[in-house]
Amino acid sequence: MNVKKRDDRIEDFDIEKIHDVLFWATEGIKGVNVSDIEIKIGLQLVDGIESKEIHQILIQSCADLITEKTPNYQYVAGNLLNFYLRKEVFNTSDNMPPLLDVIKCNIEEGVYDGKILENYTEAQIRKLDNAIKHKRDYDLVYAGLQQLIDKYLLKDRTTGMIYETPQYMYMLICMTLLSHEKDSNRRHRLIKDLYNDLSTFKISLPTPIMCGVRTPSRQYSSCTLIDVGDNLPSIFHSNTAVGMYTANRAGIGLNFGEIRGVGSKIRNGEVMHTGVIPFLKMFESTTKCCTQNGVRGGSSTSHFPFWHREIEDILVLKNNRGTDDNRVRKMDYSIQFCRLFYRRFVQDGKITLFSPHEVHDLYEAFGLDNDKFEELYEQYERSRSIWKKTIKARELFNHFCQERIGTGRMYVMNIDHCNDHSSFTDKIKMSNLCQEITLPTTPLTHIDDDEEDDGEIALCVLSAINVGAIRKLEELEDICLNIVRSLDSVIEHQSYPVSASKKMLKRRSIGVGITNLAYYLAKHNVKYEDKEACNVVDELMEYIQYYLIKASVELAKEKGQCEWFDKTKYSKGILPIDTYCKEVDKLVTRKLKLNWEKLRKEVKQHGMRNSTLTALMPCESSSLVTNSTNGVEPPRGLLSIKKSKQGLIPQVVPDIHNLRNKYTLAFDMETNMGYTNIVAVIQKYVDQAISSNHYYNFSKYESGNLPMSDVARDILHSYKMGLKTLYYANTDDGKTDKHIDEADDCAGGACKL
Repeated sequence: MNVKKRDDRIEDFDIEKIHDVLFWATEGIKGVNVSDIEIKIGLQLVDGIESKEIHQILIQSCADLITEKTPNYQYVAGNLLNFYLRKEVFNTSDNMPPLLDVIKCNIEEGVYDGKILENYTEAQIRKLDNAIKHKRDYDLVYAGLQQLIDKYLLKDRTTGMIYETPQYMYMLICMTLLSHEKDSNRRHRLIKDLYNDLSTFKISLPTPIMCGVRTPSRQYSSCTLIDVGDNLPSIFHSNTAVGMYTANRAGIGLNFGEIRGVGSKIRNGEVMHTGVIPFLKMFESTTKCCTQNGVRGGSSTSHFPFWHREIEDILVLKNNRGTDDNRVRKMDYSIQFCRLFYRRFVQDGKITLFSPHEVHDLYEAFGLDNDKFEELYEQYERSRSIWKKTIKARELFNHFCQERIGTGRMYVMNIDHCNDHSSFTDKIKMSNLCQEITLPTTPLTHIDDDEEDDGEIALCVLSAINVGAIRKLEELEDICLNIVRSLDSVIEHQSYPVSASKKMLKRRSIGVGITNLAYYLAKHNVKYEDKEACNVVDELMEYIQYYLIKASVELAKEKGQCEWFDKTKYSKGILPIDTYCKEVDKLVTRKLKLNWEKLRKEVKQHGMRNSTLTALMPCESSSLVTNSTNGVEPPRGLLSIKKSKQGLIPQVVPDIHNLRNKYTLAFDMETNMGYTNIVAVIQKYVDQAISSNHYYNFSKYESGNLPMSDVARDILHSYKMGLKTLYYANTDDGKTDKHIDEADDCAGGACKL
């Protein structure tokens, strides 16, 4: 049998070469067998096969052997994939080229930003080259490395040509983000520290940063919040902004809460308003037609108050019934509730729907002041001069719950909690695509207007701490400083394609989350339903938020506080531990350990570099790279199969050998109560929101049907415990494999880190 080499030479097939590669790939790895791999590849070898194809067969054969019982094949497959990657990029598996050569070559190709060579001397680059640990490539398991190749390593997506390997990627990200540091020795140290945190998976980066930083592209914000005003200029300029940000890899949150309802008067009745649905269709088309460089599919979530005139029609926009005329299925929807609604639901009362343009003061009070809102709401209910409709609260909520379960993507925003437990004095009116960002916005008036009153598009740059990689909580101090410094640098380094988004430079909002919580709990021998888990999580989050605030204070001392610091509650010495829902105190028995009063004084004295610091996002994509469980979520199975554009990728939970019985599996939970309580404890310290989910296993019900009362109970409990938002409602009907997760990009409606 003949084999075609990469340089087109023809050689006789040599089985010993396969033996050598497999023995190398399996060396020191327990629970794997070379013979088992060779058996799987035997029938796939044909005369004239390319050596590159043989290597791909070896990789896939190992990947196919990854199971709960034989998880270590993920390391073998990872080793083989690394070997293949290095051959593809550099035509060598061992001798990696100098960093300077890689930079020069990729700048010539137009892949790297030319400013890298302007910001660093050749001597400085050679010094940084010594800090690169290429052996860390082999710490990546198969799922992680495959994800990097498919999604994050820079490549020509038309030819498939790859330009870098993982450690070069990590180093170039660090060099780019910290290039503005003036003192070269200090800069070198900061880059090394950040590189070590990234390459050892202590810090997880979001898609826009992983894909964009080091390239000529300059937009790295993961989340964009666009407030749409009740007039045509605002609507059309907002739509343009959606297109521009979607094309730059951002997930979109939209607020349509101010737009008047269908049938409302325009120009004193000369024209009758068509309502929000035709405009939603326009925004949907813009989102889907603007691709994100083949990396993230465009997605958006639209927000509406529960009392909007069209709410009954809005609730059904996502489902598969009806016609194309009355459905907008490729958008997700978040409905905003507050104390008044839940109270009337419990009391079996009625609610009244209004058109927002007729009750502007009501809209302004919504979420910001419950007492004022209720006073105005009751006043307008009595008014005879405006349009209104009365319906039962339970009827609407039951309808909402049905659509939430039927589509999975009808979200909850508790807008009063979003404002009560906010870091801002300005009103929070909306959230983002995945419901973890709560930042002030004002309606866009013009796409190119630089005026101060132009409106505000809110942006947030994200990252996450891999809590599973933390050995001692004290380690978090340095990690938090590195992550705050790097995200703050993103704000300086990125561009702002729409002028209204430049106000980010004044707020400097960042969102640090956590990932791998399920592994962290398993390591501490507690499950999501255990009471002690709340204390474990409380201690973890206390350290994280404390050190994040401390890091932002240190940056403020060094670089100055953010320009709009006076628009935050932090400026008044009000911290997240002062405003959280006190129901959480019933879950946590431990006392605060760190010196919060000293920190409070430092915040008031020196200010902070950032208006917000925390937001807990989904981490589906990046969790593969760091070999961690997704965000704060329990895994669906010990072995998960991730769907991607490149096929199925198996991933095993961390340390499955020792912790197999310690993990909480999502659909094995009796109820969502324990999980919700954990999220509530986390929310105590978080100044933005948490992308949290609910899980329903139909097999737990004798009838096989999920009672809507259970869905309503979970939402009510979430509100009671102070949760600001709810993301997916995940269901297992026994007909699909619950261990297979959906596409790892935003095409599935997820702004995954």
